[in-house]
Amino acid sequence: MEKRLPIALVVNLAPAQSPKGTELTYTDNVSAHGACVVSSHSWQLGEIAELTSMSDQVAMRGKVVHCQKRGDDQYVIGLKFPNCEVVWSVYLRYAGNAREPMPAKHRSAR
Repeated sequence: MEKRLPIALVVNLAPAQSPKGTELTYTDNVSAHGACVVSSHSWQLGEIAELTSMSDQVAMRGKVVHCQKRGDDQYVIGLKFPNCEVVWSVYLRYAGNAREPMPAKHRSAR
C-alpha cells in the first residue's frame, strides 16, 4: 500500500482507446503509482484511462482498479499506473522527502 496524498489536481480524463468522451475533472488523491479521480460516469474494471494534468500537460495511462458511486451524479475511480511513477510536478512537490533520491554513497554498486 502506497502513501496517498490528498491532492486535488485538475485533469482531463478520457478513455485511452478514444479521445471522445474527455471530461475535465479533478483528483481526490494521488500516490506514486496511482490516482483516485472523480468522474461523471461509471467506468468498468480493467478499462484503460488517460489522465492529463492541466498544470503541466503530462499524460499518464492507468488501469481502472475500482469505481464507486458517490452522490447522484459522481463516481470515484481508482487508477493504477503499473509501469511508471507519477511525475506531475504538484505531486512531486508534495511527496517531498519520500521521493528524494538516496545519496550516492548509500546506493548499492552495480
